[in-house]
Amino acid sequence: MKKNLFSLAALLLAGISMHAQEVKFEEYDLDNGMHVILHQDNSAPVVTTSVMYHVGAKDENPERTGMAHFFEHLLFEGTKNIPRGEWFTIVSSNGGSNNANTTDDRTYYYEVFPSNSLELGLWMESERLLHPIINQIGVDTQNEVVKEEKRLRVDNQPYGNLLAEVKQYIFKKHPYKGTTIGKMEHLDAASLEEFKAFNKKFYVPNNAVLVVAGDIDVAETKKMVQNYFGPIPRGEAIVRNFPKEDPITETITAKAYDSNIQIPAVIAAYRTPSFKERDAYVLDMISSYLSDGKSSVLYKKLVDDKKMALQVAAVNLSQEDYGTYALFALPLGDVTLDQLVSEMDEEVVKIQQELISEKDHQKLLNKFENNFVNANSSVAGIANSLARYYMLYGDVNLINNELEIYKSITRKEMQAVANKYLNPNQRLILDYLPQKDDN
Repeated sequence: MKKNLFSLAALLLAGISMHAQEVKFEEYDLDNGMHVILHQDNSAPVVTTSVMYHVGAKDENPERTGMAHFFEHLLFEGTKNIPRGEWFTIVSSNGGSNNANTTDDRTYYYEVFPSNSLELGLWMESERLLHPIINQIGVDTQNEVVKEEKRLRVDNQPYGNLLAEVKQYIFKKHPYKGTTIGKMEHLDAASLEEFKAFNKKFYVPNNAVLVVAGDIDVAETKKMVQNYFGPIPRGEAIVRNFPKEDPITETITAKAYDSNIQIPAVIAAYRTPSFKERDAYVLDMISSYLSDGKSSVLYKKLVDDKKMALQVAAVNLSQEDYGTYALFALPLGDVTLDQLVSEMDEEVVKIQQELISEKDHQKLLNKFENNFVNANSSVAGIANSLARYYMLYGDVNLINNELEIYKSITRKEMQAVANKYLNPNQRLILDYLPQKDDN
């Protein structure tokens, strides 16, 4: 399955979700607390049925990490009315496709079908919620699947543990200090009763949003939604009270080792605010200015002109409660990691001390507007965005007006935010090195 695991790729891609022309939608609540969002687009005979659950790695028992991601796999095992191993066969035999992904903040499941199979998609997602089969056979099967995924995507992947190393220093109290995929020994130790309890707590309609997007008749869709999801019992309210992090007041220095790499890396990482905060949008703009594309400040300086780095990036990895802003570089030749940090710092200081040029600011705005026009080109992408903006941002209409936030950011605001968050005494400097020779 497609994963949303943090990795080197995440550090190198500072993507920002934008949206094209106005997306019209209708939203309402079922009596059991499930939120429903409908988006009608009859331009193609395709429909997406999706459910996002407000449960991710941060919701886990710290002694049972990996549970949220594990459920992403486990809930494809089968249900009372879908035989074990038949989920994907049913979808493909009806001309559809499906997937799921997990982050620290949420878990998302979806199917894309020809629009005449809308009812099938709704039935299958209601089955996942109402009648999942959670037994030892399924747990044991998916345990091996997850272990193999961890080996391929993390343990044996160059730089695969980089962000995990960063997070454990940036977050001391909040559960973001862990990893989405978790620790295999925790899953091995979990009892069947613990898996069932996790499902009972988090996989409830009042902790979910259902999105139906595409070639639909709204009135008929509402009837089907009520028929399949309305009778599902409401779960107990979920109370979240995560600990707050103390400010970072002096530079943290650390080293980590990776047997899969030959070229070291250096990361300067800062704790940043939730993606719901305006400052997070400003940090996105700063990231784009520093390293988005070959004409960006850091790439042009360190890769093209000075030839000090093989790769360089600046990215704001925002999440629901906090974010991590990272400057990242791979050295070229005999260049030291300290030299790379100094060079990157120099460009940050310029932003802090001087306004970027009007030309560069306009270039940024044009870039963001172009992203806005080109993104959400599929019904599946729109469904994902509608679910995410409701569940994590509390404002579905961001799918239409998020661009206006970016367009309102001034050069002076970029300077102020850089001064607020990107200071040496507020960060981690991590040297990510090839495995030490034990001889």
